[in-house]
Amino acid sequence: MAKSFVNAIPFDSVNTNTFGAGFVPVNINGLDQACFLIRIVNASNVIVTISYDGVVAHDVVLPNETIQLNLQANSSPNGFIAYFKKGLVVYADASVAGVGDVVLVGYYQEI
Repeated sequence: MAKSFVNAIPFDSVNTNTFGAGFVPVNINGLDQACFLIRIVNASNVIVTISYDGVVAHDVVLPNETIQLNLQANSSPNGFIAYFKKGLVVYADASVAGVGDVVLVGYYQEI
């Protein structure tokens, strides 16, 4: 039976002063739950590139901006929920070191 409660995972972050030499894990231990929604907040002064495998650039977040990826809104067929898999590590990098953090938050629903 589906539950109607949504829970948040503890947020993870990485300081952008470590950027400039390749992708750095934002959540080094991976997602501790399979999330239907993640939000990546770039609270820094540099353009940040996001990767979901640590190799290929998949997304970009402008300085002091946020991206939100809601897989529930994009799941198919209707009535099903798509998830970011448990254990997924999100990586970030920029062409130069910056000032500020990249923050990852996620939301999941117990099955």
